[in-house]
Amino acid sequence: MIMKEGKNIKILGLACLLALATTAAVHADEGMWTFDNPPTKQLQEKYGFTPTQEWLDHVRLSSVRFNDGGSGSFISPTGLVLTNHHVARGQLQKMSSPEKDYVKDGFLAATRDQEIPCPDLELNILVSMEDVTSRVKGVVTGEMTDKEALEARKAEIAKIEKESLESTGFRSDVVTLYHGGEYWLYRYKKYTDVRLVFAPEVDAAFFGGDPDNFTYPRYDLDMAIFRVYEDGRPLESDQYLKVNPAGAADGELVFVSGNPGSTDRLYTMAQLEVMRDRGYPARLEYIGRLLSAFREYARRGPEQARQADMMIFALLNGKKALTGELEGLRNPHVWSTKEADEKEFREMVASNPEWQSKYGDAWDQIARAEQVLLERFDEQTYRRMPGFRLPRLALGLVRYIQETARPDGERMDGYHDAQLPSLRFRLFSPAPVYPEMEEFLLADQLRYMEEKLGADDEFVKLALGGKTPEEKAHEVISGTKLADPAFRKKLVEGGEKALAKCTDPLVVWARTLEPPLHELYDWYEDNVRSVTQAAGEKLGAARFAAYGKSTYPDATFTLRLSYGAVKGYPMNGTQAPPMTTMYGLFDRAYSFGLKAPWLPPARFLERREKLDLSTPMNFVSTCDIIGGNSGSPVINARGELVGLIFDGNIESLVGRFVYDDTANRAVAVHAGAMIEAMDRLYDASFLVDEILGRTR
Repeated sequence: MIMKEGKNIKILGLACLLALATTAAVHADEGMWTFDNPPTKQLQEKYGFTPTQEWLDHVRLSSVRFNDGGSGSFISPTGLVLTNHHVARGQLQKMSSPEKDYVKDGFLAATRDQEIPCPDLELNILVSMEDVTSRVKGVVTGEMTDKEALEARKAEIAKIEKESLESTGFRSDVVTLYHGGEYWLYRYKKYTDVRLVFAPEVDAAFFGGDPDNFTYPRYDLDMAIFRVYEDGRPLESDQYLKVNPAGAADGELVFVSGNPGSTDRLYTMAQLEVMRDRGYPARLEYIGRLLSAFREYARRGPEQARQADMMIFALLNGKKALTGELEGLRNPHVWSTKEADEKEFREMVASNPEWQSKYGDAWDQIARAEQVLLERFDEQTYRRMPGFRLPRLALGLVRYIQETARPDGERMDGYHDAQLPSLRFRLFSPAPVYPEMEEFLLADQLRYMEEKLGADDEFVKLALGGKTPEEKAHEVISGTKLADPAFRKKLVEGGEKALAKCTDPLVVWARTLEPPLHELYDWYEDNVRSVTQAAGEKLGAARFAAYGKSTYPDATFTLRLSYGAVKGYPMNGTQAPPMTTMYGLFDRAYSFGLKAPWLPPARFLERREKLDLSTPMNFVSTCDIIGGNSGSPVINARGELVGLIFDGNIESLVGRFVYDDTANRAVAVHAGAMIEAMDRLYDASFLVDEILGRTR
């Protein structure tokens, strides 16, 4: 699932790191490229292919961002959207009940009337991009302090987004690229009427479970299909990817169009050092604590286990990904490569007096800001709104009311006018809330905060109010009405007066904790972010001066294009094949004696004779991906969908910092496997007909 946890993290060897990227030039099949700056030169030189603007536009408009995390694509002229089961899993759980567990049992809508509306899923289509760098940077003057410059940029960005929203009606986000080297206005067509059409059982989608996570060869049917509706009818559009069940051949050029979440390949060594020594260990400890709490709650019974399922799954994913990334940072070969990259870049800047004068102090400025961050690291890390969904809703509602009372340009990120429609959509979600789980988790998180900060910490004392963690959790959760979306909506509509009069214990508690949390936010903005953003702009300008736009920006959960070839790789003294087949799925199942997690759903065993077992199941490519790419289409040079990204191999974990095409592989579900399974296992031939444009 691209972000996963596992018991065994392999140590990255020297052989996997011989082709690591350098600052000066992008080589191999590296890069998560923006659609305004596609890798046309690299594609032509290596593969003899140059994408036309029509090809790029069609791929872009057929690609979908799942705003709750993940990617997808349109696959029919009637609004069908393909993504991963694990991307859909959160919505599947929100639709489920003690009587119907769609995660475990799957779902198929036999008719459009049976398609299930998602409670709070927003899909985004990138319809346009506009370079607004000069406008954002133009508001900063030489006499401004870093703090004043940051405030000026934020105000201008909010203004640009609001103007765009009002003039176009599209969701409008100003995206920071190259850590401040460029600013782009991305406009999205937003869809919120999204309905579930098909999902297999989790035992098919996640075959092999945690032991097989982040490994290859794989045999997962990690897919799900939704349908987008507009004005109450299925969306009609010619911007979709035709599915080619034949897939791609070994060595064939393929592309991935998706929304990679975050990479740190352009970070300075000072930033990476703090991440390695403080950031990652703290995050992993926190995830471990949460995971233990959810597992303890799940042991209370079957219904509690169902409620906790999604978070246990997500935390396992996150733990494995973060563990692998930390191992990468601790690997001396990776570290020395990053040091060499920065040394080369700094020497290049220093060799040019003009560049040195303009940009030469940027690294030291970032280093000082990182040291300032460490001064309040524990407060930044452990002073937070504890608990799970209800406490976060409470804080979000309090901040919504307070921030919207201020001028747009002065608000916290996430509360600007252009961001409010999506924020309201989340705040008023009708997704189910589980009070028993909320109270259990809040008590555990209060205990954790007390352990890390100490009972005498002022924030801890404010949060507990003289009570034990269990007493406080029971007090604020048992008496709250925030599980009711109508109550939340009424509170927001009432504004500051309603908030001041509100006696809901959880709202009152959030209102009490917000000032010190806001102070921490302001301190970070003023003392860390303002400095790193100003210095980041310098480094971005230095890169452009030195290399032009021959490099790509770090990932920002915005649409990117990656390219590569279907290709196996050296593994465990042998060779990993470019593709697996359905034969392999059954071999693995029987090799483990048909025991979980290698036990496929009953329909696989009962209908085995109906399958063409030579059908490719999963395959790997050298496409450069990371978390957020889950659900991305794999596309051939003709613009056809040939696969569905669902994971990276274990050797790809270091990809947050460096890329190596020796063994870094993106793992995808083969298009043929999806069609074969729907046709012969799930009685979904009518759906296959719609996808393939097949008539009978």
